[in-house]
Amino acid sequence: MAAEELQCIIKRCQILEEHDFKEEDFGLFQLAGQRCIEDGHANQLLEIIQDEKNKTVVKSMGWNLVGPVVRCLLRSGEEEQRKACFLMFDLLVKLCNPKELLLGLLELIEEPSGKQISQIILLLLQPLQTVIQKLPNNKAYSVGLALSTLWSQLSLLPVPHSEEQIQADDYGLCQCCTALTEFTRPFVEDVANNKENEKLKHELLKFCFKSLKCPLLTAQFLEQSEEVGNDPFRCFASEVIGFLSQIGHPVPQIILNHGRKKKTWDCLELEEEEDRQLAESLASLAYLVFVQGISIDRLPLVLSPSYLLQLNMEHTEVLLQRTEQSVFSKGLELLETSLLRLENNSLLYQYLEIKSFLAVPQGLVKVMTLCPIEALRKKGLALLQLFIDKLDSQGKYTLFRCLLNTSNHSGVEAFVIQNIKNQIDTSFKKTYNRWFAGAQLTSLLDLVLSLPEGAETDLLQNSDRIMASLNLLRYLVIKDNEIDNQTGLWTELGKIENNFLKPLHLGLNMSKAHYEAEIKNNQQNSQVASTCKGVCSVTVGGEEIPTMPPEMQLKVLHSALFTFDLMESVLARVEELIEIKTKSPSEEGAGQLSSVS
Repeated sequence: MAAEELQCIIKRCQILEEHDFKEEDFGLFQLAGQRCIEDGHANQLLEIIQDEKNKTVVKSMGWNLVGPVVRCLLRSGEEEQRKACFLMFDLLVKLCNPKELLLGLLELIEEPSGKQISQIILLLLQPLQTVIQKLPNNKAYSVGLALSTLWSQLSLLPVPHSEEQIQADDYGLCQCCTALTEFTRPFVEDVANNKENEKLKHELLKFCFKSLKCPLLTAQFLEQSEEVGNDPFRCFASEVIGFLSQIGHPVPQIILNHGRKKKTWDCLELEEEEDRQLAESLASLAYLVFVQGISIDRLPLVLSPSYLLQLNMEHTEVLLQRTEQSVFSKGLELLETSLLRLENNSLLYQYLEIKSFLAVPQGLVKVMTLCPIEALRKKGLALLQLFIDKLDSQGKYTLFRCLLNTSNHSGVEAFVIQNIKNQIDTSFKKTYNRWFAGAQLTSLLDLVLSLPEGAETDLLQNSDRIMASLNLLRYLVIKDNEIDNQTGLWTELGKIENNFLKPLHLGLNMSKAHYEAEIKNNQQNSQVASTCKGVCSVTVGGEEIPTMPPEMQLKVLHSALFTFDLMESVLARVEELIEIKTKSPSEEGAGQLSSVS
């Protein structure tokens, strides 16, 4: 029935000129064709389309059938029906108006969600390429529109991370990336053969940088092995970088001219994207080149390690600003690769005047303190130490001051203080270092040997920093003597006692008294707590300890007391050493005579 209706519509239109076709005719043609497919008469519809007498009408109206035909192909149905739809689809692509087909295909690509996105893209990419190549003019706009639509849909798909997920490719993203390179290649070749095709070149350039951001920024790459070809994301990255080179933007030009975009991009839209997508795309490119080694052989061999580090620090900063593990872990890898090229103590302090050289260590601190994955926290710590090792003495000194002022984390401050101690020790044992001795060190010790809020400082929260400070002070008292006073310690002893030792004494006394009272209170109320389903709450330092069983709270309180006792023990030892060192010879002699008598 539907096939007969379609024949009638075509016969009526055969006697008309194309410009006389009514909108109503297009709608009836589509409806009848769709009913043919739905009723299982695809073969009859195929015969109508193949009929040479109907060619003019099909050429003008046939694009309306693309949607129903494609939806039929996506459904699982009878093999004969699907085979007829495939033949029909090929015929429509050959016969119909390419402009109308282009819009129809892009609408179909925009429709689906979830796993259907990759299914329809894989089905339509080849026909879409054919349609665009048939367009008589304005091909650049059409390529740009198609690539933008495809990228928008692919960016909705989850990026697989593990090797198992990549091999399974449940959402088809890996297959789509491979197919997308085949779709794009002929247009890249058009630009390579005609360098004056600026509009097409700009569309391809935008697509390449979008691809560097998604999916390549978050994609994980398989371990490099003999079977590199099995990694779809690595292959896609290689193709994208190759496309950039073919259209006149090789890797060295992009990487070495970064920051001088007006000399690099002859494209206003890319200039406007500098602070947003382009920064992340360039960071992704740097990772691909320097960590994955893609096209690294194209870079000049004369570039110094410090220059390469400078190039990559801004990219590392961008990557560390992202919260996704798959992205900031690339920042860690890029930084490690760049730092390992440098000799220890060779990075001049002037580099710290560049914003990214201070921002990256602060980014590492965030990884060390906030990342939930232990392995990455440890890697962040190791890289911060590696960065410190590469700096010259003045650079180390400057970075230590910066981290002490900005980290706001007791563990990080303890780490910095331990590094200060190491530098002082090196100055004692090897070569005198003016940055970790005398007036310069005294200024640094003012930051280290103090309590942020005096006696009111939360000693438990700051225990790591305080213990590191006490250990540093003990080392200085033992290592330096009042006559040499290489560190300036003995000149500043009065200030240290007033700003650090005395407030610490007072704070310890208050804290111990408070916690002992809480323990006593907790023990007295244990029976009450047992009637409250075995849990209770305790307030310490104005903050309530999270609800937990009484025995667990007691354990926490006793642990705090143990920390205070340890702190007090080290403090007592430091004061004892100071007393011994500051005794005059006559006092020591009198003490010895008294002990003999």
